[in-house]
Amino acid sequence: MLFNIIIASILISLTSFAGGILLIWRKLLTKKIIPLLISFAAGVILTVSFFDLLPEAAEQARALNPDTNIFIPTFLGIISFFFFERILLGYHHHGDTHRHNPIAILVLVGDGVHNFIDGVIIAAGFLLNPALGITTTIAIAAHEIPHEIADFTVLIHEGMKKSKALFYNFLSSLTALVGAIGGYFFLESIQNMLPAATAFSAGTLIYIACSDLIPDLHEDFEREKRWSQLIPFIVGIVVMYMAISITHGVE
Repeated sequence: MLFNIIIASILISLTSFAGGILLIWRKLLTKKIIPLLISFAAGVILTVSFFDLLPEAAEQARALNPDTNIFIPTFLGIISFFFFERILLGYHHHGDTHRHNPIAILVLVGDGVHNFIDGVIIAAGFLLNPALGITTTIAIAAHEIPHEIADFTVLIHEGMKKSKALFYNFLSSLTALVGAIGGYFFLESIQNMLPAATAFSAGTLIYIACSDLIPDLHEDFEREKRWSQLIPFIVGIVVMYMAISITHGVE
C-alpha cells in the first residue's frame, strides 16, 4: 500500500512540469504575452482558493468539528504572507540586487503547503480503498495541471530562468511525497490539522493573487490600455472551475 501511495504522490509531483508546455511554444513567453499569462494565472489561483481549497477546508472542518472557524487560518495565511513578503523585501533591498522577486518565494512556499495537503489526501484515499486512492490521484492531477502552469508563469514573470522555474517548481511539488508518507504513518494526527492547513493555503494564494498579480495587471493596463488581458483572466477562472467541478465529481 505504501508503494502505491508513493508512486501516486510522485505522479502528482510530476505535474509541476506542466509549465514546460509553455517552453514548447516559446513565442508564448514574450514580453507582450507574459501579462496575458499572468492574467490567466490570477484567474486560476483565485478560483482554486475560493472553489477548491476553502470548500474543502469547510468540509474537512465539519467532519471533525462543526464549530471550527476556517476563516481564522485563512486570515492568518494572508497576514503571515504579508509579513513574510515584507521581511523578504527588506532582505532583498539590502542584499544581492540580482535576487529574484520575493513573490517567487511566496509562490513556491504556498504551493508547497498546497501539495503537502494533496499528498495527505492521496494517502487517506488509498488507506480507505485502493480504488478511491486511484480516482483521488487522477482528480488531483487533473486540476493541478492548470495550477502548475499558472505557477510556472508567475515564476518566469518574477525573473526566474525557465530551467530554474521548472526545477524549483518541481522541488516545491515534492512536498506531496512528504505529505503522502506522513499521511500513511500519521494520518489521524495530520487529519486533525488538515482543515486549518487547507484554509491557510487558500489564504496564501489569495494574498499572492490580490497583492501581486492583480496590481501588476492594473499597471500593465495603465501603460498599454489593453482590455485583452480580461480574456485570459476569465479563461483561467472558467478552465479551473470546470477542472474542479469535473474532478470533484470523480472523487
